[in-house]
Amino acid sequence: MQNHKTMKKIGILFGQENTFPQAFVNEINSRGEKDIEAEFVKMDKLSQASDSGYAVIFDRISQDVPFYKAYLKNAALMGATIINNPFWWSADEKFFNNCLAVKLGVPVPKTYLLPSHVRPDDTSENSFRNLAMPMDWETMFKEIGFPAYMKPHSGGGWKSVYKVKSIEDFYEKHAETGQLVMLLQEEIIFDEYFRCYCIGGKYVKIMQYEPRNEPHLRYVVETPVSSQALLNTVEEYTLTLCNALGYEFNTVEFAVRDGIPYAIDFCNPAPDADVHSVGQENFDWVVKTAADFAIEKAKSHVDGGNNQTWGGFIRESAAGNAAPAKKATAPKAAALKVAKKGAAKKAPQKGAGK
Repeated sequence: MQNHKTMKKIGILFGQENTFPQAFVNEINSRGEKDIEAEFVKMDKLSQASDSGYAVIFDRISQDVPFYKAYLKNAALMGATIINNPFWWSADEKFFNNCLAVKLGVPVPKTYLLPSHVRPDDTSENSFRNLAMPMDWETMFKEIGFPAYMKPHSGGGWKSVYKVKSIEDFYEKHAETGQLVMLLQEEIIFDEYFRCYCIGGKYVKIMQYEPRNEPHLRYVVETPVSSQALLNTVEEYTLTLCNALGYEFNTVEFAVRDGIPYAIDFCNPAPDADVHSVGQENFDWVVKTAADFAIEKAKSHVDGGNNQTWGGFIRESAAGNAAPAKKATAPKAAALKVAKKGAAKKAPQKGAGK
């Protein structure tokens, strides 16, 4: 093996998933790119300010392993490109995402942030003297309505997600959430639903999706898309959100109500990419496009430089120029394979609130 200063190594850091990591490595290595190779990340020790030896690291697991998150931050400091940026990913959460979407003009469900039902460790009543008690539940319930959804403000994988049907049901289920900080969110009754991969802030794959099906059937949707104009709006919103946040591998979900796509969930920096759940066609696109982007980042990598990508929100804040977000200008993705198949029949209405 050549010295890593000339060989641009691409590593993938992963956990329990089995199909995507090997396919990603195989795809890159099959290209025959000069001085670029991919492998599973291996580490047997981690000392401060040590070079990881990688030009690019694709992160699929650090959200669950704090040791890996620290490893990636050190690797980024020493010049590796990390997909996705570990510093921003450590700070981000779903409530902020919704706040940013409102500022960007992307529709989202009405949402309130709730304090945890159980006080955090090492706090007392005095720690919450700025919090009015009781909360103004009446206003929240009136605006959100019932049924509604309650979910953690930080997290994913459908963990601790509740559908609440009444005020009494809300109080009962909120009491089960312990120290989790939750969101209370209006239900979007939808006729169409999409899940969109966005890679590199420019490559978009729009997939019809049914969140109420079993995992292996969620991408099996036979109802035609209502219009190409809707797909164009979904693509624009996907690019707007991912570029503002700076995520280079993310999924965005939209529930469409009365022709308006509402961004339901767009904080997925390690989205499901298993062939058995997303299906072969989607899997092939994700593997190929992720490999394309990783190779692109390896080729542009600068030894000793700051190779991290930061979102538009962060860039503007750092520059002291929080200008209004501009419409995404990335080229239309060739991967928009969800095509209008004819006049759509109105699908049965379903509720969304993941």
